[in-house]
Amino acid sequence: MQRQSRLKRELQLLSTEPPTGISCWQVDDNMEQLRAQVVCGSGSPYEGGVFSLEVAVPERYPFQPPRLQFLTPIYHPNIDTAGRICLDILKPPPEGAWRPALNLSSVLTSIQLLMNEPNPEDPLMADIAREYKYHRAAYTATAREWTEKHAKPREAAVGNREASTGQKRRSADQPEPAKKPRPGLP
Repeated sequence: MQRQSRLKRELQLLSTEPPTGISCWQVDDNMEQLRAQVVCGSGSPYEGGVFSLEVAVPERYPFQPPRLQFLTPIYHPNIDTAGRICLDILKPPPEGAWRPALNLSSVLTSIQLLMNEPNPEDPLMADIAREYKYHRAAYTATAREWTEKHAKPREAAVGNREASTGQKRRSADQPEPAKKPRPGLP
C-alpha cells in the first residue's frame, strides 16, 4: 500500500510540476507499467528528439529501483541497442547508488543528464564510447542522424502523405493497420 500511495504522489507531481523536457504516465491504469518521454535541451545531438521509455516499477519499490528501458532507438555509449541503460542509480547497492529517497522524477532527470553528458568510462557500447572519446565529431553526427531518423516527429512527412493520398495516419509513431483482403478477391 505504501508503494501505491507513493507512486500516486510521484505521478501527480510529475503531471503538475514536471521537470523541463520530461513526462511520465500510467499505461492502462496499471501502476507497475509506466511510460515516459525525455526531450534533450539545445546543444545536444539529441536536441528536438522525443525519446520514449518503458518504466517497470518493482513490487519492492522504493527499496528497489525502477527498471527503465528506451523504446526509441538512440546512439549513445551508455544505452545499448536493446534500450538498456547503464546508470548507477538504476542499480541497488552495493553495485549501484539507488536509495529509497530517490524518485521517478530524479531518475528521469538523471537519464536526461546522461543523454546530454555521456559517461564513456562506464559504457554499455564500447565502440560508441571510443568514438565519443576519440572522434567526437563522428559520434555527434551519427547521434544526430539517429535522432532525426528515430526520435523526431514526422508530421511533415505525414502531412505530405495526407495531402497526396487523402489518408490520415493516427500517429507519427503508430503503424497503419494491415489492410484486410476483400471477400472474393485473391
